[in-house]
Amino acid sequence: MKICNRCLYSEHHPLNITFDEEGVCSGCRIHEEKDLLDWNERFQKLKQIVENYRNQSGNNYDCIVPVSGARDSYFIVHTVKNVLGLNPLLVTYNKHYNTDLGIRNLANLRIKFNLDIITLTVSPETVKKITRGTFRKMGSIYWHCIAGQTVYPVQVAVKFKIPLIIWGVHQGVDQVGMFSHLNEVEMTRKYRKEHDLMGFEAEDLIDEFDGIDESDIVQFRYPQDKEIERIGVRGIYLNNYIRWDSKAQHEKMIKLYDYETGEQTRTFDTYNDVDCFNYSDVHDYIKFIKHGYGKVTDHVCREIRLRRLSREDGIKLIKEYSMKEPKNLKQFLNWIGMTKNGFKFMLDQHRNSKIWFRNENWEWELKNPDPFQCENSRKSELEQVRLDLVENECKFRYTQNKRPDFIDDNYILIGKGFYK
Repeated sequence: MKICNRCLYSEHHPLNITFDEEGVCSGCRIHEEKDLLDWNERFQKLKQIVENYRNQSGNNYDCIVPVSGARDSYFIVHTVKNVLGLNPLLVTYNKHYNTDLGIRNLANLRIKFNLDIITLTVSPETVKKITRGTFRKMGSIYWHCIAGQTVYPVQVAVKFKIPLIIWGVHQGVDQVGMFSHLNEVEMTRKYRKEHDLMGFEAEDLIDEFDGIDESDIVQFRYPQDKEIERIGVRGIYLNNYIRWDSKAQHEKMIKLYDYETGEQTRTFDTYNDVDCFNYSDVHDYIKFIKHGYGKVTDHVCREIRLRRLSREDGIKLIKEYSMKEPKNLKQFLNWIGMTKNGFKFMLDQHRNSKIWFRNENWEWELKNPDPFQCENSRKSELEQVRLDLVENECKFRYTQNKRPDFIDDNYILIGKGFYK
């Protein structure tokens, strides 16, 4: 199995990573632009773009910003409102797997930035039905979350005639170098379907076997091209104009706005995805079964490229977290109405045969349980492309829990957003 000589992504990455003659992946090469581009010039271009969408009459919002109770929401809103001086409408899709911490973070965001927010909460039974269908078809319990998060802002843009949507980071640029920052790639229906939604549009889920009909997929249906063209909807990504550094950005938001962090099951990053019980837990475990790597590898590669983490320490973290069992599986099974054996059977249908095999006891084993065992023999090759560290440590902070006595062990569909 080919592994990048700089970061630790392998050829099995689902976003079609490539390698050059030095064995360095396309993601690392594009990431080099972060230290080469004139980011002040890039930001000035961003200001010119958004200025054309500023609502002069004051009778509508300037743009839409999709948010959640985690990820880069605070930094995006801070940039849009306080740096660019825009009046955004915040839009959020209720993922149903909400933690109390995430509900608090979202409430705090609304309060601190004093902005309007609109939320979509799809019927729980519809979400469960769709999740059973997507788990069977593509091995995903998170399809509805990604679909909702990427389509609801577009639906709102069309409905309220707000043409500009401002997103944070484009995964294809930041992870695998699918595009250069200079390409200024924007949100498209095609990319969303092929990569975010694993090739399935909402209409593709209609299936008598799963009991999904037309009425179930309405909230996940992408607007027609004519509707989008009529309003002139476009979605831009801030990471094409701002040097993206998720860790540094979160730490600034902790200081400025009291963003809360939390422990994650399958990664060392305590800043991202703390709003969801499943993203770095059951969902990430499924990702590991399907692709042979988990979120910890994403975070390790990111930190190696940002020169905060050595390759050797990154390998240790991957070994520490990759094989961890999800701790919230029982919770998910109770929610969806599935047995553990049923879950395992369904998941086995999506195991990657390039990565897994059945041993003589008919148990699953990794074909290559230690893909890093040849590191020493490749030392000179690796040294040629190694990046010098600019920070001596890569530590993620734990903030004080605002509700230390609250037992957060159930999904919160609708929360009051208690915050003090």
